[in-house]
Amino acid sequence: MDFSKFSRRDFFKLAGAGIAASTVSKVAMAALPEIVSAEQANTQAPLQPNTGRPYNPVVTLNGWSLPWRMNKGVKEFHLVAEPVLREIAPGMKAHLWGYNGQSPGPTIEVVEGDKVRIFVTNRLPEITSIHWHGQRLPNGMDGVSGLNQPPIP
Repeated sequence: MDFSKFSRRDFFKLAGAGIAASTVSKVAMAALPEIVSAEQANTQAPLQPNTGRPYNPVVTLNGWSLPWRMNKGVKEFHLVAEPVLREIAPGMKAHLWGYNGQSPGPTIEVVEGDKVRIFVTNRLPEITSIHWHGQRLPNGMDGVSGLNQPPIP
């Protein structure tokens, strides 16, 4: 943009767009499921919300299952990509990138036929993406940023 031709009107257009964008994002964030974070890597009992399709919950060793909520027939999950400090062995700590306070992140449990929506909040110092190993889904949702989807800022 050539700032020598940047008028007062242009400034107010950009300022208005910025204010509108920040308002929309706050409203959108209010609609996200609650963020759940694990503080320990202990095995937790599987969650079994009282809605959704019946299934046998998975027990994830040294991990936990991500809680979900039903919203108009869709299972909604909320992942937060963030730096975590993990004790790998007694006295040996590592700075890692994980999800919801853990690395590896929580187990996402779904049943064949479930409709799923996953919200991702990026708190990493870099852009990120998520590749869904082993899932059949449209190519545009496969998590290869810069190739088939934009990165998560």
